Parts: sequence; C-alpha cells; structure tokens
Amino acid sequence: MPTFDELLSEGASVPVEGWDFSWFSGRATEARPSWGYARLMAERMASATAALDVQTGGGEVLATVSRPPALLAATESWPPNLALAREKLRPLGAFVVGAADDTLPFRSGTFDLVVSRHPVIVAWDEIARVLAPGGTYLSQQVGAGSVRELTDYLMGPQPVSQARSASVAVAAASAAGLTVTGLRQEALRMEFHDIAAVVHFLRKVIWIVPGFDVETYRARLADLHDLIREHGSFVAHSQRFLIEARRG
Repeated sequence: MPTFDELLSEGASVPVEGWDFSWFSGRATEARPSWGYARLMAERMASATAALDVQTGGGEVLATVSRPPALLAATESWPPNLALAREKLRPLGAFVVGAADDTLPFRSGTFDLVVSRHPVIVAWDEIARVLAPGGTYLSQQVGAGSVRELTDYLMGPQPVSQARSASVAVAAASAAGLTVTGLRQEALRMEFHDIAAVVHFLRKVIWIVPGFDVETYRARLADLHDLIREHGSFVAHSQRFLIEARRG
C-alpha cells in the first residue's frame, strides 16, 4: 500500500482546474441531492429562449444540456477554468465570458433563465437585473457548515457562519425584488477513503480549510491518515440547498 508521504504527494500533485471530480472515483464518495440539479437545469433550458450559467467552472454541468436555447451564455472568473469552459461549451454554441463573480456584463432583462451550481458568491441584484420580467433563477448552492467535520478535525472546532444558509439566500433574493418559488435542503454523506483524496479535495474546495497547505497541516493529516486506515474512511456531510426565484 502507498505510504503516507506517497499519498500526500499524490494528492498535492493532481490538477485542480475545473469541476470534474472523476479522479475521486474509488477514493471518496458523496451522495447526490435527490432533486437532480442537472436534470432540472436541462428541463428549464429546453423551454428557455435566452439563458445564462453563472460561475460555470469548466462548463462540465452546462455541457450536459442536450437542447440549449437560441442564446446561451456563461461566466467564469478563474482563467484556467475559463479556457476549459470555452472548449467544452463550444459544441453548444455558448458564449463564455470572463467576469468577476459579482459582475454580470450583460444588458438588463437579457435572459429568461439564469442558473448557477455552487456559486462562490451570489450577486442577487445583478441576477435580478439581467433577468427579463417573468424570468427564473435556478441554483444549487453550498449550505452553511458544509463538510464541517473535516474543517473541525484539521482546525479544531470552528463557529459555523450563517452567510451561506438558505434563510440568508431567501432574504437576499427578496431584497433584490425576486420572489422565491421553491426551496429544498439536504445533508449528504461523504466518505474519504485515503488521505490523498482529502488533500486533493482541500486544494480544490478551498473554503473548507482556508489557506490549506500540506506542510502546515501535516501532523493533523498524519492523524487522519491513521484514522482512515483503522476505520476504512472518514465521514463528513455536505450541505446543499436548491433555490428557485422569479422576477415579477
């Protein structure tokens, strides 16, 4: 079996561009929300005339759409992801724009559908502005305290900020003039089966342990490595919510 140092090295060397999590196959698992975001998004896209995917990452989720609208756009702020998204979304005829996460560089009322999966931040005023009257925003978001078991294991007990809570999102949507028409929440079981998967995950999802690097957390990673070897996995829970809102 690989040594602790070999696993650390492997987890630290895997590229983190895009939101393709296929590398984790056999090394980590995460239950999926029951509502099926990709399916819901595809259904909305099939009946839209102009749609926007905000913070598309490498375009992996949007690329699954089989019936794109006549006008399809996406934004992404991180240059490596931007290049991936432009390549992946070319077959859909999508226009991919580099833009800061809090900016949507489009004319007001352009889109009848705006979607976003796991946005880093949500610029509710901007979303409301670019939606046409009667337009819909559909988003799956990371909830408060997601994967807190891993955060607390490495950093010690941490307060859980409510900034990402569903209730805060509902209030912000309403303040921007949108009417929330749907809200669902779930906690989803995650299992990490080796320390390389933990390291790669923390490099990819940077808000779980802010400022993470292998050397700083080496001692705690060693303890976690031993725990995984003894019990077969480390269990945590991701928090997800689905929100849908409409512009009047």
